[in-house]
Amino acid sequence: MFFIVVGIVLLVIGNIIANPNLVFSKYSKAFKIGGIAMAALGLFSSTVKQIEAGEVGVQSLFGSVKPQVLNSGLNFVNPLSNIFIFDAKTQNYTMSGVHDEGDKEGDDAIRVLTADGLEVIVDLTVLYKISSQEAPNIFKQIGLDYKDKVVRPITRTKIRDNAVYYDAVGLFSKKRNEFQNRIFKDIDANFKNRGLILEQLLIRNITLPNSVKQSIESKINAEQDAQKMQFVLQKEKQEAERKRVEAQGIADYQRILSTGLSDRQLQYESILAQKELAKSPNSKIIIMGNGKSSPIILGGN
Repeated sequence: MFFIVVGIVLLVIGNIIANPNLVFSKYSKAFKIGGIAMAALGLFSSTVKQIEAGEVGVQSLFGSVKPQVLNSGLNFVNPLSNIFIFDAKTQNYTMSGVHDEGDKEGDDAIRVLTADGLEVIVDLTVLYKISSQEAPNIFKQIGLDYKDKVVRPITRTKIRDNAVYYDAVGLFSKKRNEFQNRIFKDIDANFKNRGLILEQLLIRNITLPNSVKQSIESKINAEQDAQKMQFVLQKEKQEAERKRVEAQGIADYQRILSTGLSDRQLQYESILAQKELAKSPNSKIIIMGNGKSSPIILGGN
């Protein structure tokens, strides 16, 4: 549009100075040629619009939105049309209680009431993008600020609506994935009706009330103490069983000795013991008995 205006100005100037009585009349032709060239360049540049990669464009002419979408690359458009650019890449919207971590400054975490009447704080990130072919409808029905008009309010509302089906401890532990899948389906259905695509829903953190935290910690400590005591009892039982087996073995051995050894076996054991004594470096003289009495050992170091 700038070049068109400049070209028109040059044409006007060329016509003004075309009077042969004027000193600058000889430049009239040059001004006219320059004006035509500038106007032609402006007209051409106004009919060509470049859309960057990952973006789509929407045309609006005097308030009327065209249904055709301008895709990335060069597009020929009406020079009088206004072109509005939409980001078609994956976008994220974070609601966090940590300062400067979310899209809103300060504490922007979602506070919800659970089935047991407790307040739980949820930090959440929404990954989404627009449906490129729905860009004209999004522009007509929502506008360019769909993040604040659709993404934020729907997400916060659906999380609060679904949290009431779970208790606080369930949201924090076993029911967390179920809760995430449930709100994903609910939010996804609402997004599709408005030309948005929900890609992923990330529950970053769930903060429980302090009273619930203390109860959970006490329960965990009690369970750990119970497991420790069970281990000690099991160890004591094993030790008692070992001693019982040992005592039973000694008793069996003594019973065998008292009832099962004959004179010949005792004589044989005595001979073996005498042989060991003979090998001892401390023994000097061994007087053997007659088999019924023990040998006499004389001398020694």
